[in-house]
Amino acid sequence: MTEPASAVDRLGLGLAALGRPAYITVHRDADLGAPGDRTVEWMRAHAHQMLDAAWDAGIRYFDAARSYGRAEEFLGSWLTAHPGRREELTIGSKWGYSYVGGWQMDAAVHERKEHSLAQLERQWPETLDALGDAPDVYLIHSLTPDSPALDDAPLLDRLRELGEEGVLIGFSTSGPEQGAVIDRALALPDSPFSAVQSTWNLLEHSAGAALSRAHDAGWLVVVKESLANGRLAPGSAPVELAAAAEAAGATADELAVGTVLAEPWADIVLLGAVTRDQLAQNVRATPATSATASLGALSQAPADYWAALSALSWG
Repeated sequence: MTEPASAVDRLGLGLAALGRPAYITVHRDADLGAPGDRTVEWMRAHAHQMLDAAWDAGIRYFDAARSYGRAEEFLGSWLTAHPGRREELTIGSKWGYSYVGGWQMDAAVHERKEHSLAQLERQWPETLDALGDAPDVYLIHSLTPDSPALDDAPLLDRLRELGEEGVLIGFSTSGPEQGAVIDRALALPDSPFSAVQSTWNLLEHSAGAALSRAHDAGWLVVVKESLANGRLAPGSAPVELAAAAEAAGATADELAVGTVLAEPWADIVLLGAVTRDQLAQNVRATPATSATASLGALSQAPADYWAALSALSWG
């Protein structure tokens, strides 16, 4: 039997869980050890190890954000330590949230949202300084219906300027109205956008049609939370997914990631792995064309999915 072709060229490593001590994902203590040991120095070294592992696996898309603690800084220092790799990579980052957790596990607030021109002007130079140069893809972080960004003409003009400098401009989405936000941005006259990053997985399908329309419009489509913050990974996967994975001779995360890879509009599928073993399993995923239909009953109402995510604790 012929081994299926690798899809690693469509995979990316997201640094949301690698750039700060606390994050909303399951089994974090089991993956990273005691919270008290997650110093800046330890997290930097660990992030570098994961970036090394991703590079060695063939992953060439890395995703960060200003609000991911020191993720941009960790990525920038890794790039400095490996001259010559930058030209082979596509690097995405995001603005619009600030990290305010102070490297504390029990911070009352870990990140704060502000989609304003002033915030963009503050955070763009911070991103340049942390990464060492401009990202290839630059996104408004978590565009939702209540964001003022799509009605802010000066902000949109500034984003167009950055786009004219060669940066791919876009936005990420979250919440139960992802599809509506994408469609509104697609309809924007003289839109500065040509990239979108959204949640789509076996539990949350609602943005799929809009993401397909974005892909058809020539946008770069990046899928985040392919494992639903660990809820589709081994040890947490629903019994239906675990059983289907066993029948397919795969792990739950391989099958869940493969389901996203099967979507033709998904250009890049981000992995949130925080250990080498997790990454090694994730990159074995191949497009699972039958899984979406056979596991369709796992799909939740968007409001229920996002309520469950909001209920996860920062650990």
